[in-house]
Amino acid sequence: MLELLSRGWRVLATGLGFVVFGSAALLLRVLAFPLLRLLVRQGERRVALVRAAIRLTLRGFIALLQALGVLRYELSGLEKLERGGLLILANHPTLLDTVFLMAFVKRADCIAKAALWHNPFTAGPVRAAGYINNAGGPELIADCIASLRRGNNLIVFPEGTRTPAGGLVRFKRGAANIAVRGGRDVTPVLISCQPSMLGKGEAWWRVPLRRARFTIEVREDLAVGGFAPDGVSEALAARRLNDFLQQYFTGKQEHHA
Repeated sequence: MLELLSRGWRVLATGLGFVVFGSAALLLRVLAFPLLRLLVRQGERRVALVRAAIRLTLRGFIALLQALGVLRYELSGLEKLERGGLLILANHPTLLDTVFLMAFVKRADCIAKAALWHNPFTAGPVRAAGYINNAGGPELIADCIASLRRGNNLIVFPEGTRTPAGGLVRFKRGAANIAVRGGRDVTPVLISCQPSMLGKGEAWWRVPLRRARFTIEVREDLAVGGFAPDGVSEALAARRLNDFLQQYFTGKQEHHA
């Protein structure tokens, strides 16, 4: 009986969390960001302030979910993210993965789905923050590399979407192309959520019987130079790196020889 009551509360709390999230996004769009446009004329400075506001808002959102008993979390290796110009690659088991990383990574940039640019709740923050639109076509890789060179920390989910319920991980080659063509080592972040919640195909109200525990582990950088020795094309190097990353994130390969 207590488990059912606890689960019922977490269903209500999760719904409340989404309401707060949407309301905060609208307030940022309607009040905060227009005010910044008036007060801060310098574009790069304004974007930096917008991203800082988003990061603090998401930190507050996570704290709210924790206080409501929806989830708990554990972070390790966070000091590795204090640097700039990082290419951060992470697996993608839940809807909250982006929220966690954007909340704890300073100077964060990301590739946003085109649909977010037209969603009434997310369009304001996404546009004001100058995130990278994934509808960019051939320019997408170049835009990502340019962001890294400006000192931003670029967050990429190589799967491109949340991991399917069956757990089959399939990496797209875009992240590997950014690393190879941009000459950037990879900062891997491994995310797990037990028991599962907000996974691909899971309705938000289907919360687990017990509170979910998120574990976010920032690991040591993975050097990419060995995948692109002299004479190897960028396309081949990206394919080799992508295969390695898929094995690495699924636990089938821990080190590159």
